[in-house]
Amino acid sequence: MLVEALRPMTSARLMVIAVDATLRTAASALSNPHIGILVVCDENRKAAGVVSKSDLVRHLSNVGVAESPVAVLMSRNISSCRPKDDLYATWQKMAAQSLQNMPVLSTDSRPLGVLDIRDALMVLFEQEEQQERLLINYISGVGYQ
Repeated sequence: MLVEALRPMTSARLMVIAVDATLRTAASALSNPHIGILVVCDENRKAAGVVSKSDLVRHLSNVGVAESPVAVLMSRNISSCRPKDDLYATWQKMAAQSLQNMPVLSTDSRPLGVLDIRDALMVLFEQEEQQERLLINYISGVGYQ
């Protein structure tokens, strides 16, 4: 299964913010319970970085400047996936890097969505359950249904 199969979920979780937006604006965007990271985009709408809820909390608890631009806080080394990437391999990458959310980017680095590890795991689990039902039906002589 490919990441693009989760497009309705990933596009619903996408929240884009400009590089020059304030951390207060980022905090407002991250207050939505379904948004785990913000994709920070440059003037060409290409991904320049990401900001997570934990990044923001860490920054505000140490420095406390909410009017700083988001560019001072964003992670510039983006760990991302593409729509044509294998979902299982992407989930493994997320788990290995302890990522809860991963941006889905086009080949020209434009944000298409955000993959949540729980969504990926749920879909992979459902896929395994379906395979198990098919095997049980085949072995018990019912055939494929």
